[in-house]
Amino acid sequence: MSHIANDLIDLDRYPIHLDGPARDALLTQVQADLARDGCAVLKGFLRPEAIARLTDEADAVADRGHRSFSKTNPYFTSDDPTLPGDDPRRQFYDRSNTFIAADCFERDGPLRRIHDSAGFDEFIRACLQEDQFYRYADPLADVIVNMAEEGNGFPWHFDTNNYTVTLAIQNAEEGGAFEYAAGIRKDDENFAEVRKVLDGTSDKVTVLHLEPGDLQLFRGRYSLHRVAPLMGPKRRYVAIFSYVEEPDMVGAPERTKQLYGRVLPVHLERAGLRSDALID
Repeated sequence: MSHIANDLIDLDRYPIHLDGPARDALLTQVQADLARDGCAVLKGFLRPEAIARLTDEADAVADRGHRSFSKTNPYFTSDDPTLPGDDPRRQFYDRSNTFIAADCFERDGPLRRIHDSAGFDEFIRACLQEDQFYRYADPLADVIVNMAEEGNGFPWHFDTNNYTVTLAIQNAEEGGAFEYAAGIRKDDENFAEVRKVLDGTSDKVTVLHLEPGDLQLFRGRYSLHRVAPLMGPKRRYVAIFSYVEEPDMVGAPERTKQLYGRVLPVHLERAGLRSDALID
């Protein structure tokens, strides 16, 4: 049964659980931001004391995170030697990543309580105006924390899914800005402009400095984006809430093993049953 996490979410400022004019106005603003450039930020979505509790929770399970290292281009595809050397599909960057899986977080812990708070899922669905909208049923991936340390970042890329829902918990000492070129491939791949973003000459890049407690909704399918490299000893923590277009979906075993270092029986039981190519 859902509860109201008023001690964690600033429900006075963001009454996501109450139908009425205040929630309607909030939805109108978020939907307008998403329509304009695919990004909406709810500043100070969490109460200050909630940020400290989430940070403590992430610190306590950080050693259970799974680290992975790879080289990726913006499209997560393999190199194609038949293309020109300056083609964006041939630009590869180091990527290091650590995910703390969903089952590391207790049901009554602050991260889960935010996710389970009354009205949270429906508010996100209404913001995104998605008709087919379900929680990811994957017990390792429905709500996770991405942990990044000094030198890490997430190089320029497009998302394979239409949107992401993230909650900033802790920033690094320096760096880690969220940078995006909104709608850069809305009508076509637009390789020429993508190339400008990659070489630092584009005038279409927005630099967004998210603060702990900010909730971000982002449509990354058409907008090239990255997290800038980090500096200093403090880890960057960002929670990721996952929603999909079909009920009971879980990750494919190979992709799950890559991201979390392990699989559960449910991943093997449901392997090959998905009817789409979303997420993984």
